[in-house]
Amino acid sequence: MRFLVRLLGGIWLATLVVSAGFAYLEVREERQRQMDALTRRATLVGSAVAEASERLVTRGARTGYERVLTRFGTPDRGLAIYDAFGGVLGATVDVRPFLGPLSPLVSDAIRRNEPVAGFHNVGGRLTWVQVVPVQQEERAVGAAAVLLDAQYLDSGEWDLWRRTAVRMGVLMLLVTGITWALVRWSVTRPIARIAEWTKQMKAGRPVAPPPDADESLFGSLATEVTGLARTLARARSAAEQEARLRLAGESVWTEERLKQFVEMRFGRRPVFVVSNREPVSHVRDGRLVREQEPASGLVTALGPIMQACGGVWVAHGSGNADREVGERVGLPSADPTYTLRRVWLSDEEEAGYYYGFANEGLWPLCHIVHERPRFRAADWGHYRLVNERFAKALLQEMESVEEPIVLVQDYHFALLPRLVKEARPDARVSLFWHIPWPNFEAVGICPWQQEILLGMLGADLVGFHTQFYCNNFLETVERAIEGRIEWDRFTVVRGQHTTHVRPFPISVAPDLGGGERPTDRAAVLAALGATGEFIGVGVERVDYTKGLPERIRALRRFFERWPEYRRRLTFIQIASPSRSRIARYQAVLEETREMVRTLNADLGERGWQPIVYRERHHDHREINAFYRLADFCMVTSLHDGMNLVAKEFVAARDEDDGVLILSRFAGASHELPDALLVNPYDVEDVAGAIHRAITLPVEERRDRMSRMRTQVREHNIYGWAGLLLDELARISRATDRRAA
Repeated sequence: MRFLVRLLGGIWLATLVVSAGFAYLEVREERQRQMDALTRRATLVGSAVAEASERLVTRGARTGYERVLTRFGTPDRGLAIYDAFGGVLGATVDVRPFLGPLSPLVSDAIRRNEPVAGFHNVGGRLTWVQVVPVQQEERAVGAAAVLLDAQYLDSGEWDLWRRTAVRMGVLMLLVTGITWALVRWSVTRPIARIAEWTKQMKAGRPVAPPPDADESLFGSLATEVTGLARTLARARSAAEQEARLRLAGESVWTEERLKQFVEMRFGRRPVFVVSNREPVSHVRDGRLVREQEPASGLVTALGPIMQACGGVWVAHGSGNADREVGERVGLPSADPTYTLRRVWLSDEEEAGYYYGFANEGLWPLCHIVHERPRFRAADWGHYRLVNERFAKALLQEMESVEEPIVLVQDYHFALLPRLVKEARPDARVSLFWHIPWPNFEAVGICPWQQEILLGMLGADLVGFHTQFYCNNFLETVERAIEGRIEWDRFTVVRGQHTTHVRPFPISVAPDLGGGERPTDRAAVLAALGATGEFIGVGVERVDYTKGLPERIRALRRFFERWPEYRRRLTFIQIASPSRSRIARYQAVLEETREMVRTLNADLGERGWQPIVYRERHHDHREINAFYRLADFCMVTSLHDGMNLVAKEFVAARDEDDGVLILSRFAGASHELPDALLVNPYDVEDVAGAIHRAITLPVEERRDRMSRMRTQVREHNIYGWAGLLLDELARISRATDRRAA
């Protein structure tokens, strides 16, 4: 209340000073305007009377003045005519008794031979008196006096002040009401919420953090307080997780354990991640700029690590509004824990490096999906140039950090580890290859095989999803370049540098503290315009490695073999367009659209379609809702390093129900044997798996899902990062001992 009184007092004082100041200026300007008008009237009338009476005064006439006075006199305007000695020759009746005090003014005008004017009290009223000399041959021979009633000047001025006072009163009442409402809604209530939240937190009651305060009012304090609230809530959740895990005697990796582990191994040094895809892009939506999370397993995996460890994430700024937002961005935006550093590429560089060499060359080379790789010298030139640019940006970011930790991601940056290691030998560099590594014969068709291998071997640690890919990589190195392969230790020794090769199956970050609110199945299906007793879901980028056409053929075959499930089963396919500049991706996109349209046209009935096809970007919140409402999820990649969709689906099923249909050619199949494993090329096999998924006994479904959830829970993304960083730290210590 004291704050409100002080605030209102200040506003009242400011309102009073400003209003009074402007009122004073207005009164002065209005008075000056009226004075100018009064002077002009008096001057005109006085000149006219002097001119009309000149002949009479010059002849010394004693009569005839009444005609002049009658002609120019009015009820509010008095007149008087004087001779050369100041004697009254004639005057209007209303002013004749009051002319005595005006004699000095008349004498002064005659003597100076120029008009004289001023305010005088005439008959108890304020009067403007203008005396004009009557001239003959520029010599004063008399005078004419004009008396104008000026009483209205004072009354008008007081009226103006009264109106100003009324306006000020109304304004102050209005400002008081608005200020009180604003303070109550924008200051008092948010502070009360924060206070109540703090009170509940102190009492040990788990409550949601307060909503965002008004940053425009509180400035950076609002951001910091809200961020602190979220941080404390997250810390409390992490502490509860740790307590539950300790009570259960489990050693599951959590965000907090990863933080403590990194600090124990590396101190408080930040982690530096390099990837092509940025964790958040900014896109223009009309006049607004919004954040968009890409449909990427890499981002799904690395986001929680960076939030846990902090540091800098160097990535390509690809959003159409990224440059407006800036080169450096704190993420997550609501509660920043790390920095995104964007690297800008021209359209030509992006076309050659990303769409060309990386995705028309290395991607099909590493995925056995019968797509011929395309290697162009110009694309290779851009690939090298972009790797050098990213290396330069990374070196700038870690310039002041001793022994920085660098996590290079994926096939876009095969050359970067060597570039960084040559510039910063003290850096601890790892490269994780998120896609398969084929056999040495397949890799051998790449014209720049040696440069790629040498770039990768610049890392201290190279990681793959499976031991099989590690073996393929070591065999490729053994046959393609000079170096010593130590198969018993899985290392490559070249000169004084040793590269360790290890399998690290990547995972996701399950919610160890419990599930979200139950998904309203009916509401979600109604929003989609879908119906069905059984719901299946698929979540993919539109990519020829994901087996979308094969999946649609299997769904058609399922409905042909078991027609009784028509109208009873609906499959929801989430398809995020990807790399649409590449002709092969455009072709698979068009093929998928046409197959969905044809299937729905052939088998669909009024009010029901076999496939609900959603071709757009979906954020993780939307996708998680689909995971939770589905009875089964299909992951039928033709070849995949891991495929985190399978693990995301399992992590989302906190009720321990649902069925995962999983390709045996996805890396996740090695960790999730309780899924229904299928050959995606075998239409009958996949169709049969769909039927089995919806007819599986409840007990078996729950047992299978429970075992898969245990696997994902115990081998989550924090464990992946912890094992990788532990190996990196251990390798560095071993290297230091050998150097000593």
